[in-house]
Amino acid sequence: MLKRFIKQCSGATAIEYALIAMLVSVATIGGIRAVGEANKANMNAVAEKFPNMN
Repeated sequence: MLKRFIKQCSGATAIEYALIAMLVSVATIGGIRAVGEANKANMNAVAEKFPNMN
């Protein structure tokens, strides 16, 4: 089924799918980084509450 799909796709359609995949990837990476930074800030705030835990 996948082989048939690839054969039926024209070059322009394949490029469009690649661009969509790239856009989704960039958005996903951006979201993960934003959540990671927020999580890091929360963890640092918690760590400051327990200074003697080193």
